[in-house]
Amino acid sequence: MAIIEVNGLTKSYGNRVVLDGVSFSVEEGEVFGILGSNGAGKTTTVECVEGLRKPDSGRISVLGLDPREDGRALREMVGVQLQQTQLPPNLKVEEALDLYASFYRAPRDWRELLEEWGLAELRGMRFGKLSGGQKQRLFIAIALVGDPKVAFLDELTTGLDPQARRGTWELVKQVRARGVTTVLVSHFMDEVEELCDRVAVIDGGTVVALDTPAGLVGSAAGDSRMRFSVPAGTEDPTALLRGLPGVVGVQREGDRFTVTGAGDFVTAVTACLARHRIIAADLRIDRRTLEDAFIALTSRNR
Repeated sequence: MAIIEVNGLTKSYGNRVVLDGVSFSVEEGEVFGILGSNGAGKTTTVECVEGLRKPDSGRISVLGLDPREDGRALREMVGVQLQQTQLPPNLKVEEALDLYASFYRAPRDWRELLEEWGLAELRGMRFGKLSGGQKQRLFIAIALVGDPKVAFLDELTTGLDPQARRGTWELVKQVRARGVTTVLVSHFMDEVEELCDRVAVIDGGTVVALDTPAGLVGSAAGDSRMRFSVPAGTEDPTALLRGLPGVVGVQREGDRFTVTGAGDFVTAVTACLARHRIIAADLRIDRRTLEDAFIALTSRNR
């Protein structure tokens, strides 16, 4: 069941086209990623879907409602963590949650959220004293205080250290476990691969690809590479390897070999080496990644 449907979304500022026919749908219960470079149109897309920005044309439906015409009703069912979020530095954690809970007719008990998101010991701490990771915990709790069916999380981990980023990923997984459909806006490839069921890649204001992270990697990225060395005096295996299924090329530099290929070529190569009793040392496989796919997809519009 589609919780969000976006069709033909356009938005311009003067002569600058920001969105040009953006279309996608988000299924119930999934974590849907919107991936793109800075300035690609990610945040503008999400702000239109949230009802914070008016598109020039196109149709948007969230939980069967129009964000512009049914904004008041929709806000009761949607939680939002904006790309740029700040609170007064002297506002306490518990005061922030109590304040945002007052905006909803039937909010969750914010005291439960304190416990759930590891904020109980910080309830009396002022916002300005919180670390980056603690602030993100608070922002997610605020986004959930209205007990939403859909949560929008925009550039959730920008500026966080690696440990805080990983901790925030676990929070997103907890949001999903509660059954909340989540739209995650990001430009971090590892984050999207870790968290998202499906991804829309936006470049130049258009959706250039929509698939699972694995599907994007498989369809858009280049060849994988396998690197290894052989002992001195070993017979050169280049001719053996070039004829194997999936192998695109073999390069040799001294006793070092680089084999490029697609599909399950690694299995074919290792089996061939084993049959000919060739020992492959320092074996390393550089598999295709979402970053490879992203660069391939977005370079088409350059």
